[in-house]
Amino acid sequence: MRISALTAQPVPWKNGGGVTRELALHQEDGHMVWRLSLAEISRSGPFSAFPGLARIHCIVEGAGHTLSNSETQLQAWPLKPLCFDGGMEFDSRLREGPCKAFNVIYDPVRVTADAAILRDGALPDAAGSQVFFVVSGSLNLAGQGHFAPGEGIVLESTASGRISDGGVVIQLRILPV
Repeated sequence: MRISALTAQPVPWKNGGGVTRELALHQEDGHMVWRLSLAEISRSGPFSAFPGLARIHCIVEGAGHTLSNSETQLQAWPLKPLCFDGGMEFDSRLREGPCKAFNVIYDPVRVTADAAILRDGALPDAAGSQVFFVVSGSLNLAGQGHFAPGEGIVLESTASGRISDGGVVIQLRILPV
């Protein structure tokens, strides 16, 4: 399934601090197993909590932000996937203005998720469900076509392809527990 932040409709956050573009959603028996989105974080403020779920948060544009509460402080840096308990309540403090983040929210009882940053060259071999999301440059996948920044694909199989010189792609692997 192809995904695109360029065509996904923006949905405002309840707190007005940004918008989210849902890229893909996988459900089983009426329950969310995982969701992919691209969030535009426009100001500092409360960060949404998702009790019972886990998160991977990766800054793809801007300098990022700090997530904190009275007990924990997490740093969200560009192209450094940050994994944490989605139920934690945080305040977000932007570093140097607005940023965008590729987000994965998933049910850790049903699946595990792992994110990696890939740079120019051939894709590594990986089995199972996986997602590729282009941050910069382009991705050419055998049998699937060409993907530009903001585009990607959800696959249920291995893939072969090439990332353009200077390109950056997020690879997400989703495996059953």
